[in-house]
Order: sequence, then structure tokens, then C-alpha cells
Amino acid sequence: MKKLNITLASTIALALAACSPEAETGDAMTADDTAVAEEATAAGTLVEVAQGDETFSTLVAAVTAADLGETLSGEGPFTVFAPTNDAFAKIPAETLTDLTTNNTEALAGILTYHVVEGKVDAATLTAAIGEAGDAGYTVTTVNGGTLTATVVDGAVILTDAKGGTSTVTATDVEASNGLIHVIDTVLMPA
Repeated sequence: MKKLNITLASTIALALAACSPEAETGDAMTADDTAVAEEATAAGTLVEVAQGDETFSTLVAAVTAADLGETLSGEGPFTVFAPTNDAFAKIPAETLTDLTTNNTEALAGILTYHVVEGKVDAATLTAAIGEAGDAGYTVTTVNGGTLTATVVDGAVILTDAKGGTSTVTATDVEASNGLIHVIDTVLMPA
């Protein structure tokens, strides 16, 4: 699967490079590229973007408890499938309290199950799902687990190792070190 991810990323990078203004003009960076780079920098890191949106306050608290803030503020790029507060509310309160206070190693495993190396935008993900067919596209997360991505009634659905599902409700939230896709349910590794 890693080979497929690398092949897909390489193909996309080559296609983008071939179509870029730089390929035609030879300029190192166009004005449009500069504006996009400045916008991403202005957005802040993945952690800073999440901190700036009350919808992710539980996620931010969990990232802090699991001591992943520095990692997710690092260079990246990363793609984060970010559960909302409502998604975390589906977990029994006593379980969530235990994870954030006593079992932070398990919490880190759950959180890293929501992170993918590289910047995978919605168009790239849906194209990969389309190419994968009915079985769905396998997404390898930074914790080594996999998710299966499918499209159902026009929505991207992620299926976790335990058979649970989550719907992507918003996509391509820019950060300086990656992207956030918002999901409605916390995904659980095996």
C-alpha cells in the first residue's frame, strides 16, 4: 500500500509540475504561488488552526493530553481527519476522561490514527477512491493502522479497523503544515 501512496503522490506531483506556470515561464515562484504560500503561513499550524475554532476544543485538549502538540505543529505536511466536539461527545464521558488523564498512550494511538502523512486534499482522496472501486481506498495512518475510504451518496465515509464509520463533513481546511478534513465520529484503531 505504501508503494501505491508513493506512486499516487508522485503522479500528482508530476502532473501539477507539468501544468504549473513555472514549467512554462521558468520562474521560481509565481505571484499566485506566493499568495497561496502566504495564506497557508497566515493560517498557522494544524494545532493553531484547531485552537482557533471552538468546534475542535475537545480535540485540542486531547492533543495536549497526549503530548502531540509539538509533533502536529511540526513541518509535516500532514492531513488530519479532525473529529469535532460532537464526535467526541459520542464517546462515553468516563472513557474520554480515562483516556485524557490515565491512558494517554492509548489516546495518542487513537489521535495518530486520524493523521496521514502528506497533504491529501479532497480532490486527490476522491480520485483515489474512484480508482479503487467498490472495495474502497485504503488510507495508511501515521500510527500504522488503516482506514477504508468510500463514497456513499456523495459523501466520503471512513471506516475504521473496528468497522465504525465517520462521515467527512468539511474538507481542505488549510494550515501551514497540512490540511484538516472535519469528521463527525472518532475513529478507532484495532
